[in-house]
Amino acid sequence: MRARATARVEAVAPEGGDGLLVEFLKMYRDAVQLVVNEIWKLDRAPSTKQLHTMFYSKLRALGFRAYHVSEIYKRAREVVEATKRNRGSKLVLRRLTARISTYVYRVDFNTKTLRVAVLNGYWVELKLKWYSYLDKYLDSSWRLGEIQVSCRNGKIVVYLTFNKEVKLREPETVMGVDINFNNATYTIVDSNGNLVSMGVIPFRGLGSALHLKKLAEKLQERYPRSWRSLKWVRRVRARWLRRARNILIDSSHHVAKKLVEIAKEYSALIVLEDLEKLRGRVNGARLSWEIQLWCYRRVQSYIHYKAVAEGIKVVYVDPRGTSKTSPNGKPLKFINYRFAKLGDTVTTRDVVASWNLALRGLKQMRGSRVTWSPDSPRDEAMTPRAKRGNPGAEKYFTSIHS
Repeated sequence: MRARATARVEAVAPEGGDGLLVEFLKMYRDAVQLVVNEIWKLDRAPSTKQLHTMFYSKLRALGFRAYHVSEIYKRAREVVEATKRNRGSKLVLRRLTARISTYVYRVDFNTKTLRVAVLNGYWVELKLKWYSYLDKYLDSSWRLGEIQVSCRNGKIVVYLTFNKEVKLREPETVMGVDINFNNATYTIVDSNGNLVSMGVIPFRGLGSALHLKKLAEKLQERYPRSWRSLKWVRRVRARWLRRARNILIDSSHHVAKKLVEIAKEYSALIVLEDLEKLRGRVNGARLSWEIQLWCYRRVQSYIHYKAVAEGIKVVYVDPRGTSKTSPNGKPLKFINYRFAKLGDTVTTRDVVASWNLALRGLKQMRGSRVTWSPDSPRDEAMTPRAKRGNPGAEKYFTSIHS
């Protein structure tokens, strides 16, 4: 199986080089728009061979290389197919972004420079702003594929796509993960359904991001008609929204990294919720508003690619009813919206949900119904592991044994 990771790197062009690059990006955008306009009129998107016949000569005459041309009409077809599939109107492209094939760029990681072929046989050399965490992609296991070059607000950004072949290991345990607004709860069971471990990883990024988004919206409410024309309002609003986005990205990476480390420690199969229909089942204006920012999909995507890079399998199961069903056959009584009494133990709905997710993942992995071993240490494993660095978790797992 192939693992893929994308790194975002800022770049600087030498004096005069940025003009050539921006000219190329504008021409690239206009060329994609030209192809989009032509194939939008058709009932079906043409094949690659048909696109080649229709546009190759025209685009080559504009100064593009052959590999640029193939990427242009490939990108245009993707845009048209995605837009029509979502029943949208014809797009007008504005962003200066170009997808660059491996044959029309040269990269030197020793000097951290990137040379990109632009129009009419010219090349532009970019100096990459390197980060130490990217050094892990420079070993022999990762290979650099196509890249994407973008320019926005005078800043040049390069997206480097790395690939490597990985062999997925056979799991020894199953780890169910329940992602919530303020935490990610996991439960691990062995191949017989016996409880092995569980824990909570705090996720505080959403609360901070929601606060920043509310500040931005209140600022707009103070200037409902003029906020677009007031430069300082636009600047403050953009700064708050940018901070909210960065907080969500950092928090998502942190949670995903912790979960994958735990799964690797236990040689576990990771079970995630299949939440495709979540938006349609949301009730209430407040929750609907918050879910626009809730980055469960981002967390899941980070978990997926980090797990695949480590050779860990990931599956998705239907989460319906997981927080309302007893995972071990004991009576389940809800104390309030958050806490529940499972047998003689007080726990949270998140633990119940992650436990059931693990069992459903085990059932999917084995292709048979899960049965409990009579010697399963269910109650002993209800205590969270202190070494996870979550000292506040004990209040969520309070045993009421006398």
